[in-house]
Amino acid sequence: MNFLVYKLFLLLYSVGIRIAALWNIKAKQWVKGREEFPKTLKSSGKQTVWMHCASLGEFEQGRPVLEKLKNENSNISIVLTFFSPSGYEITKNYSGADYIFYLPMDSKSNAKKLLDVINPTLVLWVKYEYWHFYLAEIKKRNIPLLLVSGIFLPYQPFFKWYGSHWKNMLKNFSHLFVQNEASKDALAQIGYTNNITISGDTRFDRVITIAEKFEPIELVEKFCADKKVIVAGSTWEEDEAELIHYVRVNPDIKFIIAPHSIDSENLKEIKSEFANSIFYSEALNATSEIILSKNVLIINNIGMLSRLYKYGTICYVGGAFTDNGVHNVLEAAVYGKPVIYGPEYEKYLEAIELIDNGGAISINNALELEIEFNKLLTDETALKNAEIVAREYVYSRAGATEKIVNYIYEKRLLTN
Repeated sequence: MNFLVYKLFLLLYSVGIRIAALWNIKAKQWVKGREEFPKTLKSSGKQTVWMHCASLGEFEQGRPVLEKLKNENSNISIVLTFFSPSGYEITKNYSGADYIFYLPMDSKSNAKKLLDVINPTLVLWVKYEYWHFYLAEIKKRNIPLLLVSGIFLPYQPFFKWYGSHWKNMLKNFSHLFVQNEASKDALAQIGYTNNITISGDTRFDRVITIAEKFEPIELVEKFCADKKVIVAGSTWEEDEAELIHYVRVNPDIKFIIAPHSIDSENLKEIKSEFANSIFYSEALNATSEIILSKNVLIINNIGMLSRLYKYGTICYVGGAFTDNGVHNVLEAAVYGKPVIYGPEYEKYLEAIELIDNGGAISINNALELEIEFNKLLTDETALKNAEIVAREYVYSRAGATEKIVNYIYEKRLLTN
């Protein structure tokens, strides 16, 4: 019965997204990106590592493992697949992979065809997104399949009365690398006790690498001058609503806002909400006098956020006023920045632990946001303590990449 429900889900999803593509840009990208099935990959005589990611966040999670393998093994070819347009469209020109394309919709025929084309030596599945036919075909061909930075939580279908089909999909994995003890315990409750390693989260390694290779952004430095700075990253409309009043009554503070969505309509609306603002693209051609006269810099491009957090006295991370939950808080914390976000963060262990350790604060409304901002900006001791805790939290959890790659070498998964 569970399998029939799964097949029905695939059918309804496939039909639904094609209907949505008539007006939705991302749905259209999803459909168009899958129009051409990859027929062949140029033979290089190298062994192939295939890494699948649901979206951009999972790519950043798997990236440290992929790059370490690539840097240490000149005899491998990398294939990278995505399910979501937000992953593929941003990453399609990533130079660390030999081939990048959308994962075709899950089906028995697509799984066979794709595995024939890729012919991988090793498959890495990042965090989650379980596709029955692909996982079963990988298992059928005796190809090592590793889960990278898996997280298992009570609300997931594995732990529900209707979750037998999902539990069975886990049998296809050769080894599960999970983020924490709670995930390992949860798997034990449904009968999975073997082939599991608590590795930690590879995102810690990723943000540390970014921070330690930091490259200054000249225009941002000019805008910030010697002022106190609040960087608000991955903001949604709900986050911007909480910020509007504080920005208006604090003209001497510099604000950098990097919206989650940079479509023209959203950007236009954000600019109208923050009166003394300028787009990054406008500032590139503006005089120093104009740049310095503005107190809000709106980032209307993609790819800078992980560096922008470096400039914040305090960082605000968006998403936690939506059902999706908070975005990546580690990108800010790695620089030793106090992090503030909304109330929806319980799905993200790092967001919970940062608060528990004193490196982050959750707020429920604009009034609480104002109180916490003012406290940190006026109390140097509180600010310094939060800075130290945030940075130490990230650095103390490094090393997941090393554990996974060492396992691959020890088990000789990259040798024929």
